[in-house]
Amino acid sequence: MAEDSNTPETPVDGALETTGTASEVVADNGVANIGETAQKILTNDDPVAALAETVTALPVPEDTIVILQFFQQMDAASPLARLITAATIVGVSLLLMLIVRIITRRRIAHLEKSARVRPLRWQAQDLVSSEDMKQLWLNVWRWLGWTLSGVFLLVGVTGLLMVSNWTLRFAARLITLFVAALDYVWSGFIGYLPNLITIIVIVLVTRYVIRIIGLVFEGIKSRRIYLKNFYPEWAETSFSLIKLMIYALTAVIIFPYLPGSSSPAFQGISIFVGVLVSLGSTTAVANVIAGIVLTFTRAFAVGDQVEVGGTRGRVIERSTFVTRIQTLKNVIVSIPNSMVLNNNIINYSKNVGQAGLVVHSTITIGYDVPWQTVSELLIAAASKTDGIVGQPEPFVLQTSLDDNYVSYEVNGWTRKPEELPRIYSNLHANILDEFHGHKVEITSPAFRANRDANASTIPEVIPRPQASEGGTSPS
Repeated sequence: MAEDSNTPETPVDGALETTGTASEVVADNGVANIGETAQKILTNDDPVAALAETVTALPVPEDTIVILQFFQQMDAASPLARLITAATIVGVSLLLMLIVRIITRRRIAHLEKSARVRPLRWQAQDLVSSEDMKQLWLNVWRWLGWTLSGVFLLVGVTGLLMVSNWTLRFAARLITLFVAALDYVWSGFIGYLPNLITIIVIVLVTRYVIRIIGLVFEGIKSRRIYLKNFYPEWAETSFSLIKLMIYALTAVIIFPYLPGSSSPAFQGISIFVGVLVSLGSTTAVANVIAGIVLTFTRAFAVGDQVEVGGTRGRVIERSTFVTRIQTLKNVIVSIPNSMVLNNNIINYSKNVGQAGLVVHSTITIGYDVPWQTVSELLIAAASKTDGIVGQPEPFVLQTSLDDNYVSYEVNGWTRKPEELPRIYSNLHANILDEFHGHKVEITSPAFRANRDANASTIPEVIPRPQASEGGTSPS
């Protein structure tokens, strides 16, 4: 028959005798009791019996007493029930430990033989490489195997301690600690469940709001949606800014629902991290703001031929912090956005889709060569140059009349800014061919005034053509 739980505890098979609860133990006499107990064991004729008596006299917590009373009821109902239960616990624990070891070893062997593990990617970038992910999963499976094996081993040891009356109290204590740990975890989970549900709802709402806004900006970027005075190239940057603000607002809303957010330590760490970020991110913030300004000023786009701070080439990337330019020598130059914003930006591709880009070169020829001849030769050289279009036609400007020579500037139109070095090289080669073929020296002579009846250097005057027939002005 089961005993009333309010009655004092009775011994378990003569091995346990307790009167009262653990709260009745006087801690001040602990050291003296230990010394007396040791002396009693050493001087007793039967040390084993003395040790058993000493263990029986130790204080027992109330929750452990409940487990011991349950064992007493089990022994009263059937003497072999406790032994069968202990054997079952030990057998099941060993079986589960064996299964865990087999599964973990197979998973580890499979991972070690795998040639490639899927990397952790975000926005087409590998945050964690394939090799690092492989090592991470190996460590996870190893620690999981060791942890589960340790738990099952502890359960098996508890089952072994249930066999003997001497160790029954230790088994009851282990069971009590295990149940208390489970109760602590479960109570914490149940208590945090409302906050967890709130966080999940906030995250889901935020995710779908960002997705809807992203669809709108995707339509603007693809020109499916038109907004007055809002350019398609602004869509990606604007969406990133709005997304960042939504994430920041979400973090502020979620923060009070995080476990430990109200503790002084957590708040102190947050303030410390905020100060570090504020002090160490001045340059980074300047680059981010400069990148945003460059986007909204539409100074250049990816693929444009530009010149920034003496670096000339094609823009291959414009990121949050830097702008990367591939030079004409196939060298990649990374320029901080703040430096780009503080320098003059020459964009050779901005108006290529309209009239094109003007290719020009200046030469100086002496006064003894008629300017009409020079203009014809320069226009012929420009017309023969690959990359210079026929319409609009090339033209020549007399830019200055110096003391001993005239400066001529030949101009032609091109729609290939990425080929400017080759176009200039071919233009100069054609100028040399035209002038040398017509026996005209490309010189800048210097004269001294010596009026001793020598022949004048003034060339023969060629009649000027009509304005409608001339080719010396741009059409």
